[in-house]
Amino acid sequence: MRFNNILEAIGNTPLIKLNKITRGIKGTVYAKMESMNPGLSAKDRIAIHMIEKAEQEGRLKPGGTIIEATSGNTGFSIAMISAIRGYRCVLTVTSKVSKEKINLLKAMGARVVICPKSAKPEDPASYYERAKKFAKDIPNSLYLNQNFNIDNCEAHYMSTGPEIWKQTEGKITHLICSTGTGGTLSGTAQYLKEKNPNIQIIAIDAYGSVLKKYYETGIYDENEIYSYRIEGTGKNIIPDNVNFNVIDQYVKVTDKQSAFKARRLAKQEGMLVGYSSGAVLQGLFEVRNQMKKDDVIVLIFADHGSRYLGKIFNDEWMEEQGFLYGQKNYKYMLRFRKFLRSI
Repeated sequence: MRFNNILEAIGNTPLIKLNKITRGIKGTVYAKMESMNPGLSAKDRIAIHMIEKAEQEGRLKPGGTIIEATSGNTGFSIAMISAIRGYRCVLTVTSKVSKEKINLLKAMGARVVICPKSAKPEDPASYYERAKKFAKDIPNSLYLNQNFNIDNCEAHYMSTGPEIWKQTEGKITHLICSTGTGGTLSGTAQYLKEKNPNIQIIAIDAYGSVLKKYYETGIYDENEIYSYRIEGTGKNIIPDNVNFNVIDQYVKVTDKQSAFKARRLAKQEGMLVGYSSGAVLQGLFEVRNQMKKDDVIVLIFADHGSRYLGKIFNDEWMEEQGFLYGQKNYKYMLRFRKFLRSI
């Protein structure tokens, strides 16, 4: 293949069968490898689509500034496109975003503003509100607003959904996908449901997020919200891009389980994928008793594991979270390590 620029390489990512890690699970399990986009994540799809729609509609003008609140991946895709199209880029992120992601954003020429992860959405210090303020203060700027911009969902309806349908020859029975902004899940699911309404859509949420309870009860419960470590999964708001009507089931997964599943994927399948991909795989294990022999299950692996080398693929970080040795032992292990260094 030959492309005029890197943006033409977005999409058409492979579907790869999982073999070792899914032993004992009925059905055939495939991973949609969004880490093989040029920006290493599914967010390439929405970034190019949202930007091109804004250009066509005159909302984004030459030499302008693109602003976004991001967990890192959308920001990288926007920065990549900005570098090619000649836009400036300002990105607000929370303090839970990995250093690797922040360094990648800066490497692409973006201005990165770090905001406290504990800030509520309406707090002026939150990464949502900071992005809105930048959009007001910076002339000739556009806040893409991926959570509430339905072009996000449309991008996956137009690309990811058709790709999966074609790659499985229409045989897909289950789609399992993490829910962050909701665009990947909802756009892909809408297309697949139109092709076959019997396809089961299983959404993955994090403990500390409001999405599952809102899906089940229609209640936005602030008591559900607390700090968690998974990036790109869960929300403390209800984004417009989450189409609850196409979801058949919501499953919550823990930080620890998700981290270990991502590590196992690297060691057993040779796939270095991100934290939310581990969450999706854990979601499959949570519902594995629902699967049948002839099922064709597609997991969307949203990004690349290189963005988490300082976190889930770092033993010291895993120890600090209490993941490797248990909550009771990790402080002892850290003290013991400090003692060893002192002698």
